[in-house]
Amino acid sequence: MEETYIEDGELYEHHRITIDPKQELLRLDKFLMDKLPNVTRNKVQDGIKEGFIKVNSEIVKPNYKVRPGDEVVVELPEPPNVTDIEPEDIPLNIVFEDDHILVVNKEPGMVVHPAYQNWSGTLVNALTFHFQNLPTMPNNDGRPGLVHRIDKDTSGLLVIAKTELAMTSLARQFFDHSIERTYYALVWGEPTEEKGTIDVNLGRSLKDRRITAPFPEGDFGRNAVTHYEVLRNMRYVSLIKCNLETGRTHQIRAHLKYIGHPLFNDATYGGDRVLKGTTFTKYKQFVDNCFKIIPRQALHAKSLGFVHPATNEFVQFDSELPEDFRSVIEKWENYVNTVD
Repeated sequence: MEETYIEDGELYEHHRITIDPKQELLRLDKFLMDKLPNVTRNKVQDGIKEGFIKVNSEIVKPNYKVRPGDEVVVELPEPPNVTDIEPEDIPLNIVFEDDHILVVNKEPGMVVHPAYQNWSGTLVNALTFHFQNLPTMPNNDGRPGLVHRIDKDTSGLLVIAKTELAMTSLARQFFDHSIERTYYALVWGEPTEEKGTIDVNLGRSLKDRRITAPFPEGDFGRNAVTHYEVLRNMRYVSLIKCNLETGRTHQIRAHLKYIGHPLFNDATYGGDRVLKGTTFTKYKQFVDNCFKIIPRQALHAKSLGFVHPATNEFVQFDSELPEDFRSVIEKWENYVNTVD
């Protein structure tokens, strides 16, 4: 999710089990009944059929027999119980703060809230150290102050609610799609239109629930709208400004892939390989060097605008592109200016 209102549906990893080398062949449903506490066989079978339980990242049938070395992952719509958050003295890049809200510029690589395999070092761990008694939205224990979020490897601005009033107001604005959100993205290729709107439903992929997929017929998913404008063409890549009308999981990443322009170095959506340009070895080496400069999807939440919960005045905040993003743009500009 480059940015997702906190109520948008997602799957949360609850269990990850690597099958013991000495494990005998055994039906998956029976295996999990022995491993998971307080579950019925019907619940396990339903979870397998709905794609919440996978083996080696693949959807299987309940009668699949687990083998030594298999990796079984259980993901469910509700988050694991996370109520005890360890406060950590992690510096915050604070753009603005008053008695009601906090605007922070998140560094790439920081997870927003604790989850499986990321119980520490998150933005929430830092928030609970620096601030006391942050409000929590209903059914979102373990996420004090959060009304939205951005992906681990997406950098940029987040607004945090410091009071119940602020949380209620901001949550309503996100729900109404009235908050202004601008992202900068480096994408593969040059869009044919300088400006455009992508209005295509998005939802969990029917093949891989970790990925957001487009449903242009509107038969699945939820309405998702992204407005974009090309800021700079660099022959093989382009710098694009995106404004979100909605905030679905991985919205920009999935929408831009849908129109044929995946984010540069976005491994999840196929942008981590050469998609435009020559086949020369030197060019591939150049691209690989760029991948090393920005070892993540090239996406930054640049600006954020909303009605202040207490003053009712519209406020707007802006941020600079992080160093890795600026460096890779400069490298591309230099490259296209020096090649024929």
